[in-house]
Amino acid sequence: MMLKPDWERNVRRVEPYIPGEQPKERNVVKLNTNENPYPPAPAVQEILSGFDCDELRLYPDPDSAVLVNAIAEFYGVKPSQVFVGVGSDDVLSMAFMTFFNSGSPLLFPDITYSFYDVWAEVYRIPYQRIPLRSDYTIDPEDYLIENGGIIFPNPNAPTGILESTDTVEQIVSSNPDSVVIVDEAYIDFAGDSGKASCLPLIEKYDNLLVVQTFSKSRSMAGIRIGYAIGSEKLIKYMNDVKFSVNSYTMNRITQLCGAAALSDREYFTETVDKIIVTRELAKKRLAELGFTFTDSRSNFIFAEHRSVPAENIFKALKEKSIFVRWWSDPKISSRLRITVGTPEEMDRFFAALEEIVNG
Repeated sequence: MMLKPDWERNVRRVEPYIPGEQPKERNVVKLNTNENPYPPAPAVQEILSGFDCDELRLYPDPDSAVLVNAIAEFYGVKPSQVFVGVGSDDVLSMAFMTFFNSGSPLLFPDITYSFYDVWAEVYRIPYQRIPLRSDYTIDPEDYLIENGGIIFPNPNAPTGILESTDTVEQIVSSNPDSVVIVDEAYIDFAGDSGKASCLPLIEKYDNLLVVQTFSKSRSMAGIRIGYAIGSEKLIKYMNDVKFSVNSYTMNRITQLCGAAALSDREYFTETVDKIIVTRELAKKRLAELGFTFTDSRSNFIFAEHRSVPAENIFKALKEKSIFVRWWSDPKISSRLRITVGTPEEMDRFFAALEEIVNG
């Protein structure tokens, strides 16, 4: 009698991350995945229009030097302090693989980016979720326990709350034997002329890694560029792991487009400022319609209505071809995450929202 093969017992099984829905139909107001509603910098279009397709037969630069150098120049750091990857998810995944191997638990907030526990499961990293305060802020005292690393977004997602650099520094300085990753995907929307970022702390703490992305403030979610900035030692370790997995992760066009986007500071500032203005106006309109929300410093708002359930609003908006984000997790199921769109998109959103909550 032939035994039934049991190869599935050796499969690595995890609950995958579920990204926001990408609707196929047109004429949709898409406020569910925190994309930038404005196009990339004009210099990016120039790269795409002038690219010689014959170059695609050649491997790209494995060091992504043109992009790494542009990022280093923009932030005033050394190229050896910059790591690039295919979106910040790729960068964070590589960081998990590189730094979180002690056997002690990785710490992150219990309400945060839902990819963190997925990576921890994939790489067999023990982890512990640390509850936020009742106002959704981080208590740095909660991170003074044994750990094998720490990660949190700032501003946090989906709350949009920005922690002070003092809070960040307290966590980093209190954990000198752990790598602390601050995921600053939304930091450019925090205002304060760049002072909200904890990037200046990398010169003081060699265990701090700051991760950012081109997907939000630079309108390039579709081309996939993420990067990390930290001490030269941290970046070297990440590159050693990267080149042990795949030397050619970023294609030629992406490298050139990323460098081009960084060249136009005026366009970048103008676009970010428009989103901040629209966000603050949206807060006022939400309050008028009976919503409460955290003080978002990102390009989205985390809002709860005083009487209409979030799930009902989510479904009713979808019927009107307006997409926002809602989770069934009991800790946040009363709230919607609403991406800030153009003024025209937000007008359509609010017209529909008013019908739903007042209808």
